[in-house]
Amino acid sequence: VQLQASGGGLVQAGGSLRLSCAASGLTFSNYNMGWFRQAPGKEREFVASISWTGGNIYYTDSVKGRFTISRDNAKNTVYLQMYSLKPEDTAVYYCAAAPRYSGIYYDSYQYNYWGQGTLVTVSS
Repeated sequence: VQLQASGGGLVQAGGSLRLSCAASGLTFSNYNMGWFRQAPGKEREFVASISWTGGNIYYTDSVKGRFTISRDNAKNTVYLQMYSLKPEDTAVYYCAAAPRYSGIYYDSYQYNYWGQGTLVTVSS
């Protein structure tokens, strides 16, 4: 199984980025997908998740209204569109896959597979 995250980079505060995560080696449509992030010196935190059908979507409070998670099961890809970026959004962003029957969407232990991470840096 491979999750390949891309789309990170350096952006000014207020800017936008779209992250992508291409999955291979698994039946993508059977997995809930999540995005997590880890800032320097901090623990990894939940950002957003989308269920295997796309029907259930969750965000952490700090990104609600600014980030949008989506998926394209035909392309085995999950996206994270990020608007109005803030310096505090600076982190390595990881995509992850959890079986569709998994429970707590914000719990990283529910996720079996992880991508390598893509760095997002927001300058002030």
